Amino acid sequence: MTMSIGQQIITIGVVVFGTMLTRFLPFILFPQNKPTPKYVQYLGKVLPSAVLGMLVIYCLKDVNILTGSHGVPELIAIVVIVVLHFWKKQMLISIAGGTIVYMLLVQLIFI
Repeated sequence: MTMSIGQQIITIGVVVFGTMLTRFLPFILFPQNKPTPKYVQYLGKVLPSAVLGMLVIYCLKDVNILTGSHGVPELIAIVVIVVLHFWKKQMLISIAGGTIVYMLLVQLIFI
């Protein structure tokens, strides 16, 4: 089923509006001449760590140490990510390196 031209225009308009809203809303809610509320500062400090912790738990939720590769590829990839991050202090390198190591392990070694 294809969308008509009108539906495509409406869809693009809604996406543009949503993108603009999320880009401009923080500047409207928290203008530069007013101090940032304490709870927003608190969330800015704790949310990055909380989100990272949730991502780690989500990625490891289906690992069963009693079957298959016993979680060895995941453990090796986590060690690579930690070492790369402490060495280079570049998140992109850490994530890419860990992903590449994990994919090589599960595709070539732990079949």
